[in-house]
Amino acid sequence: MPSPALAGLVGALFLGVLQGLTEFLPVSSSGHLVLFQQFLEIGDDHVLFDLVLHLGTLLPVLWFYRADIGRLLLDPFTGDGPLASRHGVRTWALLVTASLPTAAIGLVFEDTFEALFSRPAALTVTFAVTGALLFLSGRLERESKQALSFPIAFVLGIAQGLAITPGISRSGSTIATGLLLGLEREEAARFSFLMSVPAILGATLLRLGDAAEATLHPPQLLVGFLASMVTGYLALVLLVKLVRTGMFPHFAWYCWFAAIVAGALTLFHG
Repeated sequence: MPSPALAGLVGALFLGVLQGLTEFLPVSSSGHLVLFQQFLEIGDDHVLFDLVLHLGTLLPVLWFYRADIGRLLLDPFTGDGPLASRHGVRTWALLVTASLPTAAIGLVFEDTFEALFSRPAALTVTFAVTGALLFLSGRLERESKQALSFPIAFVLGIAQGLAITPGISRSGSTIATGLLLGLEREEAARFSFLMSVPAILGATLLRLGDAAEATLHPPQLLVGFLASMVTGYLALVLLVKLVRTGMFPHFAWYCWFAAIVAGALTLFHG
């Protein structure tokens, strides 16, 4: 029998890899963590551990979109032309527009959604919903493309907010919604991941109080952080390529398979 410390490290490694892959691939990281955390021993600090994993997957976004983020930071001060017409300033405004409904939904409904849907039985439904949305984005993607506008950004913010529900993929719902609204594929992916930065940071700040009460397990936290960061970057690169080539909706089949697994766990394990 492995020691509790070794079992904790193996569990942290597995959940870090799982978070890194599923945070960016459109299959719901929270849904997978709900499925697997009940079988793995990582200690009692699930809140702190989840925060560390999410921070690990934030770094790949910052690096992959570093040119866009650099423009966001510099354009308000060093950009050319009137302030309101600068690309970085407009992107800031679009991100604020998207973040408002995300924050409102998260603050009001997060506890309710997590309590209602953080069980395998409910994941049967939410994974199936994610699969349906991905499938429809491939079937109903508009041929005439639209520029990213403030109404579209607001709708994407709603989609991101609803993705606090375990089993509803954040990247899947926002990119699929963007495609259904007529965005170019690469623009839908780019804005989806830029939106995730304030969402992850905001959620982290809100949960720091709960995490501060936990007992730290530095080796497990470090292993989980590194695993989520490395696999997250690989998954992000892969997903952007799949969105560009139109392969993104194929993940619907995986989500439907995950729904079947969640249903089977409900039947056989209660």
